[in-house]
Amino acid sequence: MASFGVIVSGRPILADAQVISQTQFAFQIPSQPSFSHIVVFLLPGVTLPDGTAAAVYAQLPGASDFKLLGAIANEKPSAIFKVNNKAGGPAGGGLGDDDAMVDEGMSINGAAAPLALGISVEPAHQVAAALEQKKAQDAAASAKPNMGQGNELVLRGQDTVTTKVLAQRIIKNCYDFLTSWGTGDTVPLKAFQAWWTKFENKIERDPSFLERSDGG
Repeated sequence: MASFGVIVSGRPILADAQVISQTQFAFQIPSQPSFSHIVVFLLPGVTLPDGTAAAVYAQLPGASDFKLLGAIANEKPSAIFKVNNKAGGPAGGGLGDDDAMVDEGMSINGAAAPLALGISVEPAHQVAAALEQKKAQDAAASAKPNMGQGNELVLRGQDTVTTKVLAQRIIKNCYDFLTSWGTGDTVPLKAFQAWWTKFENKIERDPSFLERSDGG
């Protein structure tokens, strides 16, 4: 008995799931024309057994494994899932973080491979645990691009001059500039203002110039 339906914008509703077992269902969704989101829903009159949820998985064209997209349940019988990072905005709805995954479909014998969608009815606590794990993995993956920069900053921090030395170099830079105005004990205010303007401009052009040993 069919229990789930799938909608891809601009296409007819899919409700002819392949029944793998009493708790597992699959759809083969043509990947062309390209699309970025799918809607998965419980068909009218269908309810899941108490204490269960339907985990939604996708096998991307050319991939060998299924990735968890999210889940639906009796209390949330439909959801939009993002399946293509190259198009569209963030997905909305579903149980858990429904942001997933796909690049353009790979070709098989010249034809675009379909996206395989799997739906598995599982204990709700098991689905919740899988969604939490997915959320943690997604957070870790999104943090990776910044790790190189962070490590670079740490390494730079190990080599940067101390605050005292930095202050001394700022003072020296100021002193050298002001003494160029003359050898008297009195320096006009406009000289300091001119130094400050020049100092700010140099910081903008070369923020690390004070870190060099000459401070110049």
